[in-house]
Amino acid sequence: MGCKIVFSPQAIADLEKAVRYIARSNPEAALRLGNALIDKVAILGSFPEIGQPYRRRPGVRKLISNPYVIYYRINDRQQSVEIMRYWHGARREPPL
Repeated sequence: MGCKIVFSPQAIADLEKAVRYIARSNPEAALRLGNALIDKVAILGSFPEIGQPYRRRPGVRKLISNPYVIYYRINDRQQSVEIMRYWHGARREPPL
């Protein structure tokens, strides 16, 4: 399909918050985590439906990058995937 990946401002803030939190005690681990979470969504450009549907919100899907859950939606018209949130799996589900 060749979808463009677009990060919402909230997804960027989520990612930044997670990396900063971990960097306080382990900067190298924080860098690895940030890169892994960004790299994980790259597959969505070719396979946007790889994540499972999120039952609580129609049109939203989720992709696991343990321990994080990446919430996203596909825009077929614009051939894009919007990364909505990066959310730690131990937390309650996010407002979307």
